[in-house]
Amino acid sequence: MKSAHVLLLIFLCFSIAASDSVYDTFVQCFSDTKIPQSQISQIVYGPKNPSFTSVLQSYIRNRRFNTSSTPKPAIIVTPFEASHVSTTVICAKKIGVQLKIRSGGHDYEGISYVSDVSFIILDMFNLRNVDVDIKEETAWVQAGATLGELYYNIWEKTKVYGYPAGVCPTVAVGGHLSGGGYGNMLRKYGLSVDHIVDAQVVDVQGRVLDRAAMGEDLFWAIRGGGGASFGVILAYKIQLVPVPPIVTIFHIEKFLDQNMTEAVFQYQEVMQKIDNDLFIRVLLQPITKDKTRTVRATFIGMFLGDSNRLLSITSPEFPELGLQKPDCKEMSWIDSVLYWANFDNTTSPNVLLNRTPDSVNFLKRKSDYVKTSIPKTGLESLWKAMVDIGKVGLVFNSYGGRMNEIPESETPFPHRAGNIFKIQYSVNWNEEDAASDTDYIDQIRNLYSFMTPFVSSNPRESFLNYRDLDIGTTDNGKNSFSQGKVCGEKYFKGNFDRLVNIKTTVDPDNFFRNEQSIPTSVPVGGRKGRIF
Repeated sequence: MKSAHVLLLIFLCFSIAASDSVYDTFVQCFSDTKIPQSQISQIVYGPKNPSFTSVLQSYIRNRRFNTSSTPKPAIIVTPFEASHVSTTVICAKKIGVQLKIRSGGHDYEGISYVSDVSFIILDMFNLRNVDVDIKEETAWVQAGATLGELYYNIWEKTKVYGYPAGVCPTVAVGGHLSGGGYGNMLRKYGLSVDHIVDAQVVDVQGRVLDRAAMGEDLFWAIRGGGGASFGVILAYKIQLVPVPPIVTIFHIEKFLDQNMTEAVFQYQEVMQKIDNDLFIRVLLQPITKDKTRTVRATFIGMFLGDSNRLLSITSPEFPELGLQKPDCKEMSWIDSVLYWANFDNTTSPNVLLNRTPDSVNFLKRKSDYVKTSIPKTGLESLWKAMVDIGKVGLVFNSYGGRMNEIPESETPFPHRAGNIFKIQYSVNWNEEDAASDTDYIDQIRNLYSFMTPFVSSNPRESFLNYRDLDIGTTDNGKNSFSQGKVCGEKYFKGNFDRLVNIKTTVDPDNFFRNEQSIPTSVPVGGRKGRIF
C-alpha cells in the first residue's frame, strides 16, 4: 500500500513537471508571435494559476468527467479574439500537444475537455458575440455564444423571426451547429445547418477563413461533420426563419390504462405526413405509480400557429393523442423557447442570458433512428424492458416534413427521408461511486441492445451531437481510417468518404483530432490519397 502511494506521488510530481514544461514552452511561443504579455496573462492558464480549476470546471456538463481521476489539461486558453485562436493552433502544433476545442462543454462524452495524452483546451466562451441584421434577415454568431444568447438577441431585434436550433439554452453554438443541430421547428425548417450561409474558421495553418476563402468542400464539412475535425469554428452566419405571432404548445401525459400504447403507435404512423408546422416529442420514462413500476408517455408539442388550426389537424389525423382545447397554450415564439427550457410563464427572456445550468448530473446518452413503426406488441415488450432494466428513459423526436425534402448529401448529416423519429436514450444519476457508473451505463447499453430489432441497421445510425463512444473510437494511429470508419459510417453514412477526402486535404497531418474525429485517408506519414 505504501509503495502504491509513493508511485502515485511520483506520477503526480512527474505530471506537474511535464505540465510546467508545456506551459513555459507554450507561453514562449505566444510571446514569439507578438501577443502582448498583458493578454497572455489574461487568457493562458496553467495548473498553478489559482483560477485554473474554476475555469476548467465552469463548462463541464457531465460529472462523469469531473472527478479527481479525470485527466486534466496542461493549459487552458480562453481567447478574446481570432488572433489568440490562430496563435493557439500554431503553438500547439509547434510543440506537439493535442488541442481540444470546447465551446459550451455539452459533449456527452467530454471529449472537448478530456484526453488520455497531454493536451490543451481551447475554451471559446469569451467569443460569444451575436450580431443580428434584421434587414438582411441574418445573424453572425460566435462559437462560444449559447443558444439562449442567440435567441435573446434575435428576440431583442425582431418578433417575427427565429432560428431552428435546440431547446437547451446553455448549449453553445460551436458544437451544436457543427454537429448538425436541431430543435422543435425541425419538421418546418429542417436542421440548424440548413440555414448557415457563411462561417469563419481557423485552419491548421492558423489562417482565418470565411466561406469564400475556405471553399465549398470545407464549408460543407463544418455544417454537420463536426468542426473539431477540420479546424476551430470562430463564428457562423445564419439565416433567420419566419415565426408566427402565435405558437401553440401542449403537454399530455398518458399511462398504460389511458391508451398509451395506442397513442405511441399512432404517433409513429402519422408524424411522417402530418402538417409540417407540428413537432411532437415523446418522453418515455419508467416511474412508480401507486407503488407499482410502470412507464409514462409524455407528448410535448410545438405548433407554429394557433390552437384552433392545431386541433383541426390533430383531431382527425391523430385522435389517439386526445388533444383538447384546454391542453393548448398559445404564446409568442420567445415564450415557447422559455417553456421548452422548463421556465414558467412568468419568466423574463433575460434568463436566456444565464450561461449556468440549474444542475449538472452524471449522465450517459445514446441514439437511434426508427424507419418502420414499432408494432404494438413491440411497444408492449419495450415497456416491460424499461421497467425491468431500471432508470433509462427514451425521447422520440418526430421527423418527416422538411427533413424528407433535403437530400442526404446536402450536408454531412445524412439522417433525412425515411426516418419516422430519432431516439435519444437517457440516464442521469447523482451517486458518486464507480459501481453506480457501471450500473447505469450497463442499463442504457442493455436497453440499446434490446432495441436492435426495431431500429436502423447496416449501419445502425447515430446522431453525432448525441456523442457515444460505445459505437467506436480511434486512437489516431496507423489504423485510424479503419477505426474511424466504424463510428463514421454510423454518424455520416455515405457522406463519410467525402469527409475523409476533405480532412485529408485541409489537415493532412491530423492535427485536429479526437476519439471520434474524421481520419485522413491513410495513416499520418503515409502517402496521401483520395477515396473514390
